[in-house]
Amino acid sequence: MLVKDKSTFDSMFSLESYTQNTEDALMSNNSEGESDENPIRLQDKAEEFSALMWSLYSLPAEIAFSMTVQANDLQLIHLARIAHKYQFRSTESWALSALTTYHSNATVSPSVQNLVQITELSILCDCKALLNAAVAKWKRLLGEGRAVAVAIGVAERLNLRSLLGLAYYSMMLKGREAWDSDPHLNSRQRIRLLSGHYNLIKLCEDLPSSPPRLTHDHSCVRKGKCKNAFAAFWRLILMTKDGGLVGQVLKLQSADLLAKVMLAESIIRAFAEGNIPTLDLSESGEMHEKCLQIALHAAQDKVKEVQDNLVDWFSDVV
Repeated sequence: MLVKDKSTFDSMFSLESYTQNTEDALMSNNSEGESDENPIRLQDKAEEFSALMWSLYSLPAEIAFSMTVQANDLQLIHLARIAHKYQFRSTESWALSALTTYHSNATVSPSVQNLVQITELSILCDCKALLNAAVAKWKRLLGEGRAVAVAIGVAERLNLRSLLGLAYYSMMLKGREAWDSDPHLNSRQRIRLLSGHYNLIKLCEDLPSSPPRLTHDHSCVRKGKCKNAFAAFWRLILMTKDGGLVGQVLKLQSADLLAKVMLAESIIRAFAEGNIPTLDLSESGEMHEKCLQIALHAAQDKVKEVQDNLVDWFSDVV
């Protein structure tokens, strides 16, 4: 196995290596690995080495079990880590695949500690599929308001931009009291939260007058009026004091930019699909039918833009 998998130990078992080592041993008996009294000492954790031995000697049924949702993911983490270190490529690939399958299952809820290790491992081994599965788990935790400060720390340390922005955003929505009392946050992170809160409030204030950029269908001959109608519709969504779907926007926190653009997008979608037939836009003019579909895509792009740029608004104050 050590030779077949092209690991770090590959050359140790070749005839050439044996001959060379024998000649060296005649000159010195102090070389590591030349005798039982002076073995090779591996600087590894016991649980990682145990996982490697498990992969070499476990029964087929045990291997098959590790590919199910009942698998011991911590054992697979240890295996992937030591396999990566010693370049057991096929073993590493198999362990990463098993972990990806395990954590891609929506019913699996790993501990925060294991999720941190999974995220670190995905970066160490450059496994994008596993990283995507880990980030999805983090997002679920953030949506539940759990382990937010831990997510900030992990995302900062591993430079996970999208996760970092969402983690800061989730912590910001918890409020100042939560920031100040969370022991996992440092002073620099609290300053970033204050900066983000200020920036997002300003963006929310400007949002009604900043509709997504609209490109018109080639059949639209009244582009100016169509553009003005969409701008008025956008303002109506974000500024109306009436109830119903439009009025829901005003129930959100003043700095909750992401929720506002997502709700605006859903309202535009409902209007484009004819699910808000009673919405009166007569004062704003009418949009071209095909431009309305383009406006929906523009709103979707706006949501993605906000999601992608969240981290930029939580900047250090110079």
